[in-house]
Amino acid sequence: MLRVLTAGCVVAILAAFAHAADPTRDDVRLLRAERDPGNWLTYSRDYSNQRFSPLAQINSGTVARLAPRWIYQSGVSSTFQASPIVVDGVMYLSLPFNHVVALDARTGHELWRYQHKRRTEKMCCGPANRGVAVAYGKVYIGTVDARLIALDQKTGKVVWDVALVDDLGKGEGTEQLAADDPLRKQRVSGATGVGANMAPVVFQGKVIIGITGVGYGLHLDSDRPDAPIGAVVGFAGESQRAGFYAAFDAATGARIWQFESTPSTGWEGEYRKTTVDGAPLDRDIAHEKATAAQYRDAWKRGGGSAWTTPAVDPELGLVYAGIGNPSPQMDDLTRPGDNLYTVSLVALDAQTGALRWYYQQVPHDMWGLDVASPPVLFDAELDGVRVPAVGEASKTGWFYVLDRRDGKLLYKSEAFVPQHNLFKRPTVDGVDMAPGAAGGASWSPVSYDARTGMAYVAGIHMPTRYTVKEIAATATKPAVHYTMLEVVDGPKWGTLTAIDTRARGRIAWQVKTAQPLVGGVLATAGDLVFTGEGNGDFGAFHAQSGERLWTFNCGAGVNAPPITYELDGVQYVAVAAGGSAIFGYRQGDAVVVFALMR
Repeated sequence: MLRVLTAGCVVAILAAFAHAADPTRDDVRLLRAERDPGNWLTYSRDYSNQRFSPLAQINSGTVARLAPRWIYQSGVSSTFQASPIVVDGVMYLSLPFNHVVALDARTGHELWRYQHKRRTEKMCCGPANRGVAVAYGKVYIGTVDARLIALDQKTGKVVWDVALVDDLGKGEGTEQLAADDPLRKQRVSGATGVGANMAPVVFQGKVIIGITGVGYGLHLDSDRPDAPIGAVVGFAGESQRAGFYAAFDAATGARIWQFESTPSTGWEGEYRKTTVDGAPLDRDIAHEKATAAQYRDAWKRGGGSAWTTPAVDPELGLVYAGIGNPSPQMDDLTRPGDNLYTVSLVALDAQTGALRWYYQQVPHDMWGLDVASPPVLFDAELDGVRVPAVGEASKTGWFYVLDRRDGKLLYKSEAFVPQHNLFKRPTVDGVDMAPGAAGGASWSPVSYDARTGMAYVAGIHMPTRYTVKEIAATATKPAVHYTMLEVVDGPKWGTLTAIDTRARGRIAWQVKTAQPLVGGVLATAGDLVFTGEGNGDFGAFHAQSGERLWTFNCGAGVNAPPITYELDGVQYVAVAAGGSAIFGYRQGDAVVVFALMR
């Protein structure tokens, strides 16, 4: 019987591989991904990024019987943020440092493995990768050393390998603390240096991806083990380049279009005193305008990393992408103006990359409030009228909802984390602010349930102290100026929040967790919401009340987005358990896959 079942699995896997290379078939499958409950075909299941599954075998009544069905250990113990892709019985998984494996999704048996060889040891943003894209007989991955690679879906062999930037390594890592500064002794875990860690998205023959690492600043490790990052430091200075999103030919790797995060004209914007939604910004606009001529070419090094896998509206032909903080990070002396299009949600033409509209959440950002969580598409119901909308869980602590046709703000939610001294300038004595450097919501993807209009957000309460350091020049030493965000001692926690989009962002319920939440959320038709915690707990919550119904400890931090799929009538839930160095969560190397006990 075992031999027959094993042979049947092999036949099914080979059949899946045989059909994978049909481009027309794959385009249709991706367009209809929301109607395919058995698979998880793209990063957030479908182009809308809703991360909602109609599967309900595992539900609020049966979840107590959920238990591990198989565990895959990769042997690479490091920050693990990947969201698996499941296509016709095969799981495709990116590991830290950009290794990729294909697994039998029924058993966890490894079918093939790609070992990535980096072209540089420098990594701006750590070894984590958030996932692959699978289509046209290929598996696509962006790498920490700024490559876009296509692997053969059957074998894992490299089909093509292209550079995202042409001058990797030039002019990078130039941020420097003064020689006598006590912070100089601390270990740097992040700096300028281009890479890619987002999961790419494939749409109509194009692979769309962006680069990170252009913020010009340092991340300093904590001096305590298993603690969050110690500080984020911003300098007045010049990075090598600005960020971008780009589309590549899925068959050949040829670059089709590129959208620059900072425009060559109009980069300064309107010198806004408030955000678009009216929050006051603590800016020295007079000084900015006085220095505008001196820094007229600041757009060339303007920052704007791309952290988030875009959403796609096939009907409108638009790609919705988030842009990170301006460069230099936090320190604003050399970048007057609003610093467009940083800290913005942008809508791009899917065929050409042309900008259709932008919504800048924080003009002239000085707080590292990147648009980091992937945007999610849904229909908003406002006064009885259905409006095509795009939502984004922000680092500011609000869930912004825009009309996805023109970028008009429809509303922002109630704050899903505490807010204090938001948009305040640093002082010598320091300003305690919340959300802090990690943001209210980090890169964690949200989940949206169209049946109820609820958006589920993983939040962070981790206040930081914002200071400026000024040391006058002497006869032998130049002046020193930099800003710093340090995690402050005191309570830190997470929030899992249900935001009612049909009530203009009212919070329906909220659960407080022991640790800040980073990793992502999955909602299902079984009235369940799944998310993980840094202490290793992976939990299921009732979608209507927030009641915790089930928990399993995975042994390492669960700081990756969970997925679910179905094979042979069995529903599985899968999540990576490998922790997060930047948050001080225990690291590991496992993917744990659950099903109901037989």
